[in-house]
Amino acid sequence: MLSEKTETETLLFRMEGISKRYGGVRALEKAELSVAPGSIHAILGENGAGKSTLIKIMAGVVAPDEGRMTMQGREVNFASPAAANQAGIVCIFQELSLIPELSVADNIVISDPPKRFGMIDRKAQRRIAEEALARAGAGDIHPSALVKDLPLSRRQMVEIAKALARKPRILILDEATSALTAADVSKVFAVLKRLRAEGLALLYISHRMNEIAELADECTVFRNGRNVATYAAGTKSDTEVVEMMIGREYSHVFPPKPERDGADKTPVLECKNLSWTDRLNDISLSVRPGEVVGLGGLDGQGQRELLLAFFGVLRGLSGEVLIDGKPVSIASPAAARQDGIGMALIPEDRKTEGLMLPMTVRENLSFSALDRLSRGGIIDRAAEQRHIDDMIKLLAIKTAGLDIPVGALSGGNQQKVVIAKWLMRGPRIILLNDPTRGIDVGTKQELYQLLRKLADAGAAILFYSTDYDELIGCCDRVLVLYDGAVKRELIGAEITERALIASALNIHGGEAGMRQGAVA
Repeated sequence: MLSEKTETETLLFRMEGISKRYGGVRALEKAELSVAPGSIHAILGENGAGKSTLIKIMAGVVAPDEGRMTMQGREVNFASPAAANQAGIVCIFQELSLIPELSVADNIVISDPPKRFGMIDRKAQRRIAEEALARAGAGDIHPSALVKDLPLSRRQMVEIAKALARKPRILILDEATSALTAADVSKVFAVLKRLRAEGLALLYISHRMNEIAELADECTVFRNGRNVATYAAGTKSDTEVVEMMIGREYSHVFPPKPERDGADKTPVLECKNLSWTDRLNDISLSVRPGEVVGLGGLDGQGQRELLLAFFGVLRGLSGEVLIDGKPVSIASPAAARQDGIGMALIPEDRKTEGLMLPMTVRENLSFSALDRLSRGGIIDRAAEQRHIDDMIKLLAIKTAGLDIPVGALSGGNQQKVVIAKWLMRGPRIILLNDPTRGIDVGTKQELYQLLRKLADAGAAILFYSTDYDELIGCCDRVLVLYDGAVKRELIGAEITERALIASALNIHGGEAGMRQGAVA
């Protein structure tokens, strides 16, 4: 253990006794954190534990109510993110800060564009962007590409490049890999390890324990606004860490799968020979009432497009979609959610596709069901309140009130609001697009229980996840996509990590129980 003097000399940044309240809600209480150069320090905790508030204080986004921060022994206070950036603290938040209508290069240098004769120097701008993208392991992204034309995983890589262009001394990553493909995650890990070797201090927030195990040198666990433990990475088991995070004994995360024989039931949702451009190729599948059917495979193999096709978002589809065994034409999301179909889609990005962040919790919850809560154009406020109370209770949504902006909630509670607003309509077909991305283990466990409860009540669930454990633990069947086509069906005990990986890579043979081709 370092002496206090030696520790002070070697530390780059320190927070002592940091507290922050929002009204009656305690976000941080006497929090402590020490950051050393040339190390990766993981910050762990459930959503709402205080992690986001901590890094927002470090990054100059919000001011603490009390406590002190020092950088190389000198007390600092950041009145703005620009002041924190100037001191060398750069944060990559889970919510992207890119401007979709601008180019990649414009976004990377937007805070301090290079100038010549009072005008932006486009050549220099492109050079800076290319260097930053290469440093982020994303040299394949063209600096002139518009951000709005990039998929979410590539936008996240641009966000990382944008941060590195500012030449940080402390780089904070808040769930920075949650939207990335496996290939991009490997590149980012290599970048972070190189930055550590160069002497940077990195704060890393993630709910993926395998990432923490691979990257972190030191870990600090937060619970209820306080840091409850700091330990050297690798000295605690995953179970011990989770128990520190949630403050209770950690039980098996997935609910038991009931024995079902639903093969004779008419599928609620079905498609035959469904195709779209080069992204979906002759897909046939079915989902019966009470089933949780998973979509597996490497990211970007058509899983998201398939969900959007069912929900009426895509144009130019060929093939057939059937509801209750009857062919239907779903021309729009509005048509998908109508009573005859009863479909709901939980989107990939809750911030931009699932919620209206400036609006209240109440407004977000009731918005999708206003037609059911209104008579003659007038909302039945008593009925609205009853339904909202039911959803708050069902999903255990933690909020300081219904009339605060939904953007003020933790990430896990925001995701619960996204799900609750669709449950307000009582859907019988539920499409989930990687719904647990960026939320904590406690909230994940609650959502797994909810999925099984909805299936037990008769809902047909189609569940895409990039997490193999979720597919194994939650799903009755898994359909593995490769190059826009269903290549394997795995059923029950056949759903193993080895089978999922082999199927995702389209490796034939060597796995008992793996089945080729589309399934009905």
